[in-house]
Amino acid sequence: MKRIIISFALLLGILPQAGAAKKATTVPAEVKLSKEVLMDKIKGAWAGQIIGCTYGGPTEFRFATTINDNIPIRWDEHRIKWYYDNIPGLYDDVYMDLTFVDVFAKEGLDAPVTSFANAFANAGYPLWHANQAARYNILHGIMPPASGFWKNNPHADDIDFQIEADYAGIMSPGMPDMASHFSDEIGHIMNYGDGWYGGVYVANMYALAFVSNDIEFICTEALKSIPEQSRYYKCMADVIAWHKQYPSDWEIAWALADKKYGFDIGCPGGVWNAFNIDAVINSVYIIIGLLYGEGDFGRTIDISTRCGHDSDCNPASSGGILATVLGYNRIPDYWKKPLEEVADRNFKYTDISFNKACELSFNQACQVIERAGGKVSKKDVKIKTQTPKAVRFEEGFAGIWPKERIQLGGKDILKIGQLKFDGIGVVVGHRITETREFKLKGYEACVEVWLDGKLDQVVMLPVKANNYKQEIYNNYDLAPGEHTLDFKWTNPVIGVDINLTYILPYEERPKDIKTF
Repeated sequence: MKRIIISFALLLGILPQAGAAKKATTVPAEVKLSKEVLMDKIKGAWAGQIIGCTYGGPTEFRFATTINDNIPIRWDEHRIKWYYDNIPGLYDDVYMDLTFVDVFAKEGLDAPVTSFANAFANAGYPLWHANQAARYNILHGIMPPASGFWKNNPHADDIDFQIEADYAGIMSPGMPDMASHFSDEIGHIMNYGDGWYGGVYVANMYALAFVSNDIEFICTEALKSIPEQSRYYKCMADVIAWHKQYPSDWEIAWALADKKYGFDIGCPGGVWNAFNIDAVINSVYIIIGLLYGEGDFGRTIDISTRCGHDSDCNPASSGGILATVLGYNRIPDYWKKPLEEVADRNFKYTDISFNKACELSFNQACQVIERAGGKVSKKDVKIKTQTPKAVRFEEGFAGIWPKERIQLGGKDILKIGQLKFDGIGVVVGHRITETREFKLKGYEACVEVWLDGKLDQVVMLPVKANNYKQEIYNNYDLAPGEHTLDFKWTNPVIGVDINLTYILPYEERPKDIKTF
């Protein structure tokens, strides 16, 4: 049935034939595309990402399970403009992408990682999770790759690089190894291990989507970029196999993935909670959308959205990858018409519009094609295609396991006293707030953290919203046994409050854990 559907799609012009490999297990060693087709695919990539993000926007983290088909998701011809006007922060995956595109445009393909790190750390937009942890690290002197390393960034396995790695695949048409290359240093600004692999895999799927119209091949071939011993690889391989076993019911694949891989051990907000922003499980929702959507754009982003959790970013990725296959011109008007209304309007926090992003990515793709041995002429490009090769193996949070989550009730840091716990690691949550009357610009609370009676860290807590620190303390290198923590706020001021919210101890991973 699947082959029949794809054949009819080709007859109807839904899937492109020009410059794309036929349904097969390989791609040609060289692919020739007209510049018009290349731009159409690049334009499709950016459009699919924006449309998918917008479609999933109303559901983001509202559902920890699948979203029933009876729950309507709104779409109309002004939907994208509404988000541009009212909730521009929805497009964090887009404006993060554009930050990197902009640095490449200004400094060239060999721009140093410090340029990318400083550009996003000092940008005016809000960030969350691994991105925000990396921003804080960079602004306090911890530069990449240390800024994304899991012992410095408790969110290292989160989805962040996965949602902003589109740029690497879009600038590397047909060249997945180049996509991996452009994912390495930038991806380690904010992530490590499985969190990095999420971006590498997405970028490789984009790269292959320029030269293949076979979605299953794209998902399977791109997985060669991930080390087979990683949890990430095993999970994606399982989902691809489950799709073959249960080709007509995506919710079976969802349930099997959730049972085996749906427990988050890293992100402090997700551990022992229904909230899950782990890259592995959210990557599942990308390829479930791609595989079960069977080349239908609307169905693809709808399935990725209805998988739940980070349900704007996941359809953004599946939509962008599929729209690269389709090209912009073959995205149904129903979906792309709302984008045309804002096509020349800059994303907030940037001076780049959708149309400008397409131009910049096109120019960068031509440069990468030539760098990798291809040719760019007046009317077309010749791409020397590549077979994905596995990047290096790395694993965050190895050997440790969350023991329990102890709620602290938001107690005042000046009154909470000594905290006691048992474990080999710990994360402590907090919030810092200010009154409306507080006017002291540039203030940072200085907090000493005393571990087992000895000064362990001096933590600076900015009040400024964009520069906040997400967790007041984390340490994964403790000797087994009981420990104590004392927090001393050395420069308290009237109008600022610091409250401790939870303590999350870690133990050695139990031998009977078999979820993944």
